[in-house]
Amino acid sequence: MDQALAEARAAAARGEVPVGAVIVSPAGEVLASAGNRTRELSDPTAHAEVLALRAACAALGSERLPDHDLYVTLEPCPMCAAAISFARIRRLYYGASDPKSGGVAQGARVYAHPQCHHVPEVYDGLAAPEAEGLLKGFFAARREV
Repeated sequence: MDQALAEARAAAARGEVPVGAVIVSPAGEVLASAGNRTRELSDPTAHAEVLALRAACAALGSERLPDHDLYVTLEPCPMCAAAISFARIRRLYYGASDPKSGGVAQGARVYAHPQCHHVPEVYDGLAAPEAEGLLKGFFAARREV
């Protein structure tokens, strides 16, 4: 989660919402990491999770990542939760919950739908205070401007 938090801090430094994601192989090696880049790439799908999934899949030459784990600083939105399911991620670890836009424990609850073909093991609250602090600080600074 430390590397995901570093990616979130780097995203904030770029003016992006501070969310970071890291994909870890079954051997425990970091396969891919990313931070949000929606503004930089002018791409509404350039969330940290999606970028990390793309990089990991490209590295393996596969559209699926069975037995891989994803660490992300914020509860994935519905789009990212679906992408995580499509990639067949084994375990999802996330920090801060997202009552406004979450798609796992909040809002859409993508994994609770019968149409969801793969549900990762989900662990929440990992480094939540630090992840929440990054987000709150980022948005507080935006309101001051």
